[in-house]
Amino acid sequence: MSIRLKIVLVVLPVLVVAVVLAGMTSQMIASRAVTRVATEFLDFKASELEKYAESQWNLLVENGVADRPDMVAAARAGVEAFALGIVRSDTEAIVAVGPDGAVLMRTSSVEAAPDEAARLAALYASGTRGFQLLTLGGVERAASGFPFGPFGWYALVTEERDAFYGDVDAIVRGTAAILAVSLAAAAALVLLFVRHLTGPLAAMVVAMRRIIDSGDLSERVPVEFADEIGTLSHTFNLMLEELRKAYDRIKKYAFDAVLAQKKEAKIRHIFQKFVPQELIDRFFRNPEEMLVGENRELAVLFSDIRSFTTISEAMRPDDLVNSLNRYFSTMVDIIMARHGVIDKYIGDAIMAFFGAPVSHADDAASSVLAALEMTEALDAFNRGQLAAGKPEFKIGIGINYGVVTVGNIGCDKKMDYTVIGDMVNLASRLEGLTKPYRQPLIFSEFLYDKVRDEFPCRILDLVAVKGKTKGVRIYTARRAVTPVEAKAWAVHEEAMAMYLARRFREASIMFRSVTDELGPDDYASAMMAERCGRYAVEPPPDDWDGVEVLHSK
Repeated sequence: MSIRLKIVLVVLPVLVVAVVLAGMTSQMIASRAVTRVATEFLDFKASELEKYAESQWNLLVENGVADRPDMVAAARAGVEAFALGIVRSDTEAIVAVGPDGAVLMRTSSVEAAPDEAARLAALYASGTRGFQLLTLGGVERAASGFPFGPFGWYALVTEERDAFYGDVDAIVRGTAAILAVSLAAAAALVLLFVRHLTGPLAAMVVAMRRIIDSGDLSERVPVEFADEIGTLSHTFNLMLEELRKAYDRIKKYAFDAVLAQKKEAKIRHIFQKFVPQELIDRFFRNPEEMLVGENRELAVLFSDIRSFTTISEAMRPDDLVNSLNRYFSTMVDIIMARHGVIDKYIGDAIMAFFGAPVSHADDAASSVLAALEMTEALDAFNRGQLAAGKPEFKIGIGINYGVVTVGNIGCDKKMDYTVIGDMVNLASRLEGLTKPYRQPLIFSEFLYDKVRDEFPCRILDLVAVKGKTKGVRIYTARRAVTPVEAKAWAVHEEAMAMYLARRFREASIMFRSVTDELGPDDYASAMMAERCGRYAVEPPPDDWDGVEVLHSK
C-alpha cells in the first residue's frame, strides 16, 4: 500500500468527518435561527391578539357592560376582525376553541375532526401557552396558543407546517447539496494534492467553527486559494449571505407588519371617537365611497336640557363642565348601546340617528327604547347632582322617522358624517314641543306607525310646527303602564277622536274624566279639556281640520 494511499486513507476520513460536521452544524444553527425567528413571529402575533382581546374586555369592564351578552358578542366580533387583519397568507389560520374543543372563532373554513377536537379540549383544559405542533383540519400545523378566560376561549395562531418549515427545509437541501459538493471536491483534492489540502482545510474548518460558535451570519470564511477549497469557501460564504438576507427580510417583514397594524389601530382608535366604527371599516375597505351620499329611512333623535341657561348661571364653570361631561357620557353610552350614532353636540343638545351606516330591523324601536332609558338614567344622574348640592337636569327628547340623506357632507378639508332633510327639522321641532306639552318624550306619527305594537303609546295632539301648514300627530310612550293608566289612555284617545269630530263638549267631559282618573298632574288631558271648553264656547272656523298651528320653536 502506497504512502499516498495511506495518507489518503488517514486524511480523507478526517476531512470528510470535519466537513460533514461543519456543514451539519451550520445547517442546524441556520435552521434554528430561521425557526426561532418564525416561532417568535408566530408568538408575536399570538401576543398581539391576546393584548387586543384584553383591551376589548377591559373596555367592557370599564364601561360596566361586561355582563351584557350583546356587548360581549360585539367584543368577540372585534377580536375576530382583528384576527382577520393580522392573517398574511392563505396558509395561516387563527382559531379559538371552547372547553369541548369546538371551534368558536376562525379566520378560515378550517374544521376540527373528533380526534383533533379532543386534543384541542386537552389544550383548553391545560391552558398551555407558547409554541406547539398539532393537526387541525387534517393538516399538520405549527401553532402558538394562549387561554383567554373572559371569552371562554383557547386561541391558536397557526401556520401550515410545510409553510412554517419551508425555509428550514430549503436550508437543509442547500446544505446537503453544498456538503455533497464539498465532499466530492475534498476527495478529489486529497487524491491529487494531499500536501496542499491539509493547511487550507484546517483554516476553513476553524473559520466555519468560529461562525457557528458566534452565530454571526455577517462573518465570512476567508478565501485564500483559487482552487476547489477556495470555491468551497466562497460557496459557504454565499450561503451565509443568503441566510443573512433571508433573516433580514424576515425581521423587516415582521417590523413592517407590526408598524402597519399599530398605525391602523391608532387611526381606528382616533377616528372612532368622531365617526361610527362601521364607517371606519367601510373606509378601509373602499375609500372611494367616502363622499357618496344616500337616501335612507331611519330615526332621528334630538335631546336637549331644559332651562340650561338658568342651570349654568347657578353653577361654577368647572362644576358645569364636569356635570355636562357626566351627563353626555351617560346619554351617549345609552344611544350607542342601541346602535345609535351620535351626529353632533349642539351646545347642551344631542343629535343622534338610528339606521346608518348600518341598518337594523329594530332601529325605530331602538330609538324609542334609547329615549326611555335616557329619561330613566337621568333620575340616577339627578340623585348624584342633588347629593353634590348641584341643580337637577331636566331633558326633552323628540324623535322622527322617515327618509333622509345620509353621508359624508363637506369638502376634502373637513367632512361630517351626518343626516339632512326636512324629516330632521321636524325631529328638532318635536324636541322643542316637549316643554309646552310637558312631556319628556314626543315623537311623530311616522315613528308611531313603527312602534305602536312595541310600547304603550298615547296621542297628544295634531300640530303644525313652526314653518309648516300640514298637521302631524304627536305621541309619547312609556315602557309599561298600569291598568288604570291603560284605561285612561284609551279614554283619552276616544276623546281625541271626538275633538277632531268637533264634538267639543263631549270631548271636554271625557278629557276631564281622564284628569280625574290620573290626577291633576296629567297635563295632556287637562290641556285638551281646557281647549275643548274654549272651542265649545267659541268654535273654530268651518275649515278647521283639528291642526293646532304653532308659531314658536
